[in-house]
Amino acid sequence: MKLLISNDDGIFALGIRTLADTLAQAGHDVTVVCPDRERSATGHGLTLHDPIRAEAVDTIFHPAVKAWSCSGTPSDCVKLALGALIDHPPDLVLSGINHGSNLGTDILYSGTVSAAMEGVLEGIPSIAFSLTSYTSKEFHVAATFAKSLIERLSEQPLAKVMLLNVNVPPVSQAEIAGVKVTRQGIRRYFDTFEKRVDPRGKIYYWLAGEVIEDIEQPPHSHLPPDLATDVQAVKENYIAITPLQYNLTDIAGVSSLQSIEF
Repeated sequence: MKLLISNDDGIFALGIRTLADTLAQAGHDVTVVCPDRERSATGHGLTLHDPIRAEAVDTIFHPAVKAWSCSGTPSDCVKLALGALIDHPPDLVLSGINHGSNLGTDILYSGTVSAAMEGVLEGIPSIAFSLTSYTSKEFHVAATFAKSLIERLSEQPLAKVMLLNVNVPPVSQAEIAGVKVTRQGIRRYFDTFEKRVDPRGKIYYWLAGEVIEDIEQPPHSHLPPDLATDVQAVKENYIAITPLQYNLTDIAGVSSLQSIEF
């Protein structure tokens, strides 16, 4: 398959190198276009007021991988690749493997998910891959699953264009409990801003805080009540696959508003 891969951790990240090399070794036609530095939590930001530069990269990846580093955001990278750097649209747009989870409401901030969503906006099925740990550097379980998932999708294509958000627990292959199709959970943060003083005596603030995951998720009106959330599945060592779309319309909200006379 013809694959376009991006990320938000940057060109030197171990996750994207493991993913790209694994897929190239499996015989796929792999192109990498990703930021020249870390661009985590940039969401779906685009560069509109500065030029975007791209440089070919020859030494980091498997010899069969065609790679560019880009001065823009993850979404810029996918836009630039599709619009200027590659000759034909890929079969899939992939993003990751991210160093850290993209669970629940994290997806609203995630550069990893946004890069994949850019593919969906262009009518291309896309997958975001994340390893749910900031400390583990063992990306091979996630890369191996990515390879098997892509092989499965080549035989059984998705019924519609969508984004699959895949989160892989940071455990050995033997400890993976299985694979679950999940719904998006809730992941909120207890935010705190640490007030600090720089060497010149000027005050600045550093965002800190703790994640709050154990929030009961109300049932979804269009999904089975026993369908696990991505947060729950990963806690139980399952690989979580959550199908996402860019339409954020609140269906219940539409019905509620229609009853109001404006």
